[in-house]
Amino acid sequence: MTSPVLVELEGVTKSYGKGQAAVQAMRGVDLRINSGDFVAMMGPSGSGKSTCMNIIGCLDQPSTGVYRFMGTDVGGISRNQRALIRRQFIGFVFQGFNLLPRTTALENVELPLIYRGMPRAERQRQAREALAAVGLLDREGHSPAELSGGQQQRVAIARALATQPALLLADEPTGNLDTPRSHDIMGLLTELNRERGITIVMVTHEAEMAAYAHHIVNFRDGRIAGERQNGESR
Repeated sequence: MTSPVLVELEGVTKSYGKGQAAVQAMRGVDLRINSGDFVAMMGPSGSGKSTCMNIIGCLDQPSTGVYRFMGTDVGGISRNQRALIRRQFIGFVFQGFNLLPRTTALENVELPLIYRGMPRAERQRQAREALAAVGLLDREGHSPAELSGGQQQRVAIARALATQPALLLADEPTGNLDTPRSHDIMGLLTELNRERGITIVMVTHEAEMAAYAHHIVNFRDGRIAGERQNGESR
């Protein structure tokens, strides 16, 4: 049985600036991502992959074309409605971890639940569940400075998981990690995709990390230059 389409882009373009200074970041991109997929977006700097991720994450809007998320035409809704989609359905993981330095791992993971207005006892329960899912429940009282780079990225992933997202967007999630820690994080993302059914879209420059994904999309000059299913995904 085919999984439902979660993300759909049709003829999406994105330009910045005007006139001769205009930059075409995306040039007519068509893309479908099914629920439960694990997609790696690759390409050189300026190829359009990060712009595409920003549009998928409702952080930016297409200049032309259509973007549908869970069947909703995102271009036809308000900024507040896009923000609601981000809060309710999308988790973000970044290269730089983006943890608050003077708070504990637990408090960092609680942060998006505070924005939801969740009562303290409930948000701490969900935050602890998320930390347990990434194997760091025993580090809940540690600050980022007391954690390794790999552990900090696991906390960042737990923070994204705490909201129980349908879609996890990971922008160069291993970019600041050494090779062993990178494979550790990719193994965790693979497990979350396989065991929890979370759809993952990851931007990466590294073919070794992209090999963990099911579906690899190559960007060049604002267009999709090629797509392939990865039969060697782990």
